[in-house]
Amino acid sequence: MNRSTRTNDSSHRSRKGGAPGSGRGRNGRRPVASRPREFALPVSSTAPLPAVEKFSELDLPDRLSAALRSEGMTVPFPIQAATLPNSLAGRDVLGRGRTGSGKTLAFGLALLARTAGQRAEARQPLALVLVPTRELAQQVTEALTPYARSLQLRLATVVGGMSIGRQANALRSGSEVVVATPGRLKDLIDRGDCRLDQVAITVLDEADQMADMGFMPQVTQLLDQVRPQGQRLLFSATLDRNVDRLVRRYLTDPVVHSVDPSQGAVTTMEHHVLHVHDADKQATAVEIAARDGRVLMFLDTKHAVDRLTKRLLAVGVRASALHGGKSQSQRTRTLSQFKTGHVTVLVATNVAARGIHVDNLDLVVNVDPPSDPKDYLHRGGRTARAGESGTVVTLAVPDQRRSVDRLMADAGVGARMTKVRSGEAELSRITGARKPPGVPVTIAAPVAERPKRTEAAARGRRNRPARGRRRPSSGGIAA
Repeated sequence: MNRSTRTNDSSHRSRKGGAPGSGRGRNGRRPVASRPREFALPVSSTAPLPAVEKFSELDLPDRLSAALRSEGMTVPFPIQAATLPNSLAGRDVLGRGRTGSGKTLAFGLALLARTAGQRAEARQPLALVLVPTRELAQQVTEALTPYARSLQLRLATVVGGMSIGRQANALRSGSEVVVATPGRLKDLIDRGDCRLDQVAITVLDEADQMADMGFMPQVTQLLDQVRPQGQRLLFSATLDRNVDRLVRRYLTDPVVHSVDPSQGAVTTMEHHVLHVHDADKQATAVEIAARDGRVLMFLDTKHAVDRLTKRLLAVGVRASALHGGKSQSQRTRTLSQFKTGHVTVLVATNVAARGIHVDNLDLVVNVDPPSDPKDYLHRGGRTARAGESGTVVTLAVPDQRRSVDRLMADAGVGARMTKVRSGEAELSRITGARKPPGVPVTIAAPVAERPKRTEAAARGRRNRPARGRRRPSSGGIAA
């Protein structure tokens, strides 16, 4: 029977059951909450389990609890406290929380706990996390790896732009959990390297962005292949009508949690709009980039990113570019350089707006203002994560002032408006801007792996008999 047509009766609740030894039943459940106004979505008819105050209140496997303690995690963030009791009990969950609010562990701990003790056969994962971008896939993998290791669960990352052969080998060897972008996963399924019929837990992370990026046909094809009686967890910083189709078709009697229901400013984040003259915009951006500490700068196009990066390096600012024109190996190394401090300024397109977590990143600069309020929120969400403070600065030239005012209103942000010029004390006060050193610097460029592989393959062809080749994969869509 199609999940969307099931009635919300006791047979549905019993099919999922509780986590082993959870000891939780219907006693103590809170009354059903009124329907959140920001959801045009079906809301649970079954009362949710109450939130917890500590991870120790959850019935997690002992090794997983120990891993949490070793990572210094004792008190859950609100989205974790609200959703984990229900997801551990096998309920479908629809979770909304601002970026940086802890959604990865909110779904990750439940997924790992409910998969613990099981072993995947070759090509048949047991749990799946779908994400829209390569960077987010890598972040999710990094966040879950210590906890998966504690339970001896094998975790594979499946994304475009990297060796499909290595990913196929990981799946053929057996991986309990797969974190994937839709396009590359579809490629591997088409090649016969993966099947989803044993997937019992499916997570959609940043589902709204997958819809915005046009992944919906691939996502629905993949969801149609997982176990129809399985658990579905859908998490995002924003949940709007774009995901309504997914929820109605694939989630059954979902528990809905909206943490920080306003899409507006995070309380630990400051927002500034700096009114600048066209001719002074680049000089202003350069002085901001020359400040102490890390800076993430967003521009609209990869060409603009490359131009600003070149200018920053010429005046002594340790900057590097990140955009879709870079290979995945280059993007990975660039991010590593930024996280370690070898690079202090990351100049990026929207490819960095989601899926990047860098500690102690306290300034995000929209050199080019985004046109969409969701893009603004996700760009800004790279700072002020997990309770830290941060500042988001948007540069607006005269003909952008009205559109930026509308952007802030639509994003629910109360930004301070200030007219500034490069070299002024007010610019320095708000952003820490200063005059750049003036001595050119060189950053070791991230080296693409593909030419190395090609050269090695050429040497190999000279030393071994010719053999048939598999037709190349399309690589999938993975931004």
